[in-house]
Amino acid sequence: MTAVIPVRHGILDIPRYRAGAAPAAPPGVRPHKLSSNEHFLDPLPEVLAALAGSTGVNRYPDATARPLREAVAEAFGVSADAVLPGAGSLEVLSRILQAYTGGGADGEADEVVFAWRSFEAYPIAIAAVGATPRPVALTPQGEHDLDAMRAAVGPRTRVVILCSPNNPTGPALDHAETADFVRALPADVLVVVDEAYGEFVRRPDALDTLALARRHRNVVVVRTLSKAHGLAALRVGYAIGDPDVFDPVWRVVLPFPVSASAEVAAVASLRALPRVLERAEAVVRERELLVDGLRERGIGHPDAHGNFVWLPVGDRAAELADAAGRAGLSVRAFAGDGVRVSVGERDATERTLAVLDAFSRS
Repeated sequence: MTAVIPVRHGILDIPRYRAGAAPAAPPGVRPHKLSSNEHFLDPLPEVLAALAGSTGVNRYPDATARPLREAVAEAFGVSADAVLPGAGSLEVLSRILQAYTGGGADGEADEVVFAWRSFEAYPIAIAAVGATPRPVALTPQGEHDLDAMRAAVGPRTRVVILCSPNNPTGPALDHAETADFVRALPADVLVVVDEAYGEFVRRPDALDTLALARRHRNVVVVRTLSKAHGLAALRVGYAIGDPDVFDPVWRVVLPFPVSASAEVAAVASLRALPRVLERAEAVVRERELLVDGLRERGIGHPDAHGNFVWLPVGDRAAELADAAGRAGLSVRAFAGDGVRVSVGERDATERTLAVLDAFSRS
């Protein structure tokens, strides 16, 4: 008889993360993957050159990713000790949750408050450390309901996650409203702001998370090089915050959090940050063309501030995703809610609008 190995309580209740599907285009049709919010341009030439010239893969990298931390520090005017590295922003967030949440000293689970719908991995990462997810519904406009989130904070709340721009709906947080929200929270509640798509935000009153973090030591910003930098396959991310807040996190960070090759590419890209931001502007221009096309067709959607748009089609999400697939476009459907479409090249934009024309007539 085969022995059954017991699984930790609650693990089998955690849903598995679903990555964006690759496109399967009909013969003669160029496919476009619009399901994972990837950059449609390659990394900068100097970044590719640095990656190609990376040597010493038989040696371990710096155990604390010091070169990456120094590059982030130089780019954003902080100390290297204020930077926490990791294999992507989600890995960094997971370590923060691991350090600050879990079963609790009294045996009761800590709680993490976050907006929903938001990044699918949040409830997975929260449950994985033994904490209790406390999702708070978005507004009808797809925005964080900060008043409702404040009301959801209770004596067991240890962390609040804000996502700006919110994935998958798109709106970005306003600075004044978010600052008021942080001031209203207990000082011992950690606020983690996920800015994976921050380089694409263009609203004039957008949240300045670094300024907020300088003023409030319980605010941490988490960022990635997967999106605007175009380094998704290399898995590089970081957090910026108070070094004392990061001290407990370092105790659960595994050695060598970023590979040597990923670090070389990331450092080169951070040193060319102005050019990275120019490439982000190219994505924003394409996003605005897509948004203009939606507006001309009378297709409602939340404000788009990431490298994607959200189509709240409700129960027709799977139907729209299937229609896009037949046109060689893979998009991300969220059953019962809507479809997220990543911003792609001009051909992808035009084909997306053509699919929506046909879909609106069906």
